[in-house]
Amino acid sequence: MAISIALIILLGLCGDYLFRQFKLPGLVGMLLVGILIGPYVLNLMAPEMMTVSGDFRKIALIVILLRAGFELRRDTLNRVGRPALIMSAVPAIFEILGVMLAAHRLLGMTYLEAAILGAILGAVSPAVVVPLMIDFMDRGRGTKKGIPTLILGASSVDDVFVIVLFTVFLGMYGGGEVNLWVQFAEIPLSIVLGIIAGLIPGYLLYRFFTKYDWRPPKRTIVVMGAAIALTWLEVAVAHWVPVASLLGVMAIGFVILEKSEPIAHIVSQKLKRLWVFAELLLFVLVGAQVNIHVAWQAGLAGIAVITVGLLFRSVGTY
Repeated sequence: MAISIALIILLGLCGDYLFRQFKLPGLVGMLLVGILIGPYVLNLMAPEMMTVSGDFRKIALIVILLRAGFELRRDTLNRVGRPALIMSAVPAIFEILGVMLAAHRLLGMTYLEAAILGAILGAVSPAVVVPLMIDFMDRGRGTKKGIPTLILGASSVDDVFVIVLFTVFLGMYGGGEVNLWVQFAEIPLSIVLGIIAGLIPGYLLYRFFTKYDWRPPKRTIVVMGAAIALTWLEVAVAHWVPVASLLGVMAIGFVILEKSEPIAHIVSQKLKRLWVFAELLLFVLVGAQVNIHVAWQAGLAGIAVITVGLLFRSVGTY
């Protein structure tokens, strides 16, 4: 597995560098590297690496979500609250509708099957959106109107909304009874519980750091540990209540920033350095999960469905 990590680092950095030279997103190069060295093409990665791939990807996602939390300010959130809620639902609904129409026409799916596909494609990837928005914040782009914060908040809630829609569509497809009221009531419940689940450890960590003067690396490790435990909590209580743990991860950073900016900035800088490695792991391992043969079978029709979905999403966003 050590060799697999070496391949991820060296080839991932090469892919990132090459694509940046052509003014293209470096993550595309990392994804392509993952596809090439993954089990469906050259198969250079150890099976053990693919087994723990999900855990590594989750940890990498937690790193960037914590960074996002350390960039969220209360005054900006208050300003963009209502638009963020609209952005979390309307674009996704438009994209699902577009994919549903296109997939029915081009791929021969039933409308319900196409709706399930739309719910899958309609989910926003925080791993892509969050780093870009943090970069915009660092460069001061759109910060006067709070646009990066708006998109950060909307992308987090978007996933919760789309997952509920996916569950509803899947239940209908399986022929089971689906209680729409219960399903949609879970959206605000999971959001509120997720935020509360993050605010509590965030506040406790703030009190702990003010009482004990730990070095920045140790503080960062403790914050990471609390965030990882929060994602475990979501799985542990899933049978009883829904908890949007990713929102909770962001809430940890948010409450520490509100209580102590110096502590928040120190931890955020450590996470920024950690993200260099985590980003490589995340995108190369995501690429390794792609079955290029299945994607190839979809062909131009599959590309057309994705394009139509993006066009509809653009209309909904506008």
